[in-house]
Amino acid sequence: MGTPERFDADVISAYGRHLLARDAAGVLVKARPFGRGLEIVCGDRVRCERDARGEVLAMQVLPRTSALLRSNARGVSEPIVANLTLAAVVIAAMPRPDLFMLDRYLSAAASTNLRALIVVNKSDLPLEAEEEAGLQQLQALGYDVHRVGARDGAGLEGLAQALAGHTSVLLGQSGVGKSSLIRRLAVDGAEALTGELMREEEGRHTTTASRLYECIGGGRIIDSPGVRDYAPSVDQLEPASLGYYEVQKYAANCRFMDCRHLNEPRCGVRAAVEAGEVSARRYESYRRMRRLYEQLQGERAPGRTKR
Repeated sequence: MGTPERFDADVISAYGRHLLARDAAGVLVKARPFGRGLEIVCGDRVRCERDARGEVLAMQVLPRTSALLRSNARGVSEPIVANLTLAAVVIAAMPRPDLFMLDRYLSAAASTNLRALIVVNKSDLPLEAEEEAGLQQLQALGYDVHRVGARDGAGLEGLAQALAGHTSVLLGQSGVGKSSLIRRLAVDGAEALTGELMREEEGRHTTTASRLYECIGGGRIIDSPGVRDYAPSVDQLEPASLGYYEVQKYAANCRFMDCRHLNEPRCGVRAAVEAGEVSARRYESYRRMRRLYEQLQGERAPGRTKR
């Protein structure tokens, strides 16, 4: 038997034990992980071998430059996508946005030094006053907001420019129009093989996995599944501020270095909330995140019964 052909490839999509990857020449290949220990996600770069029968095996996941993780119900971190440079969180007037979910994504991005922006799709539909006020507060913190319409193309040129040169992921609730945005922003190419892989991976559906596309304006973009809930990885969250920029800013005024900004005396963050310098909504969001963070840490504490 001859020496196996070895090459590196980018994972375009991962469906259970089936992978779709693109090699250095731009050729799409079907592959599968070698062994059960490899945890491979969309955006990973993998070292592959092609055997004499032509089967491609992903032998190794190459070091990631970044990754977006989530915590499961036991507090264990699970990768979602890898090797990102930008996270774009998509909301829309319908379904009504969950600003606390939006904050969770922004918190995860900030904690991993990942740039983030906000995309308001279906821009012809006005947001409720509460959501509009929330967006303005986030803009004041430095987050870019792009108002676009996947249906009529409104604002897409500016969004494409913001995504150019990045490996981006679209995140958000189901129904906000991420797939419609992908059809406007991405170059076609992986759809046929993706459908074929899905038929091979029985019991799954194309909306349950992320897919990577080349952007028309340059860069790459990942379409992630819509979610009802998202819990950032407790391993990635910055423990002092949990990725809330305003908490980090005003924590310097706290009496105690380990202040959790909940009930501690002479808390600089709570003083800023009372003075109107920090949004009460964002502070409540931080409080919820702090409780979730501590709950998930407790779930995986030593000696706790596994489920």
